[in-house]
Amino acid sequence: MSNDTATPFTRAGLNDCWNKIGVHGDGSCPELERHVHCRNCPVYSASAAKLLDAELPAGHLAEWTGHFAAAPRVEEAGTRSVVIFRIGAEWLALPATVFDEVATLRAVHTLPHRRGGVVLGLANVRGTLLVCVSLGEVLGLEMTAVPGRGNEQAGHRRLLVISREGSRLVFPADEIHGIHRCQPRELKEVPATVAKATATYTKAVLAWRGRTVGCLDDQLLFYTLNRSLS
Repeated sequence: MSNDTATPFTRAGLNDCWNKIGVHGDGSCPELERHVHCRNCPVYSASAAKLLDAELPAGHLAEWTGHFAAAPRVEEAGTRSVVIFRIGAEWLALPATVFDEVATLRAVHTLPHRRGGVVLGLANVRGTLLVCVSLGEVLGLEMTAVPGRGNEQAGHRRLLVISREGSRLVFPADEIHGIHRCQPRELKEVPATVAKATATYTKAVLAWRGRTVGCLDDQLLFYTLNRSLS
């Protein structure tokens, strides 16, 4: 590929706002609260349609001919996909295979005699009532404010639907990055400084964007969550 860092949308004179204030930018777009993801926004669809009708830029064919002629990138054995999210001040990850859906934050209806603890209540996701649980309670995380983050970050909160072996639950997250592919050599042992409760459910840690992400053991986590329902 060429060294030109301009996107196809920039070359065509279109505003690729999703790369600036959308899901691939700083997430400050007010429309995200309504559309959840940029691909659901009419601005995104309109820009894509205009791009298809635009003239091909100079060197486009040569650029992509070189791209497809290049040797394919070889991934290490064991490369995995995880979903990275934040609860309180902690960045965490679970295998992408356990995630069913990311939903907008909505009311959670408490259950009789189940106030507090791991079970938060019931949440309606696409017409289905799902048990809403608190991963922060399981992991012993303190729900403190994150330095440098104001109330505007409340717009990033989401409900994440997860399932494993027939068990389907939902939990709130303060922020979600999305899918990240990591290689085995990137995963490090859990340091002794990690709190005991969190360390119990953490299989490895991953360095990501200057942060440390705890990769959770989904099997153990689901076992604990399911026991909390009984």
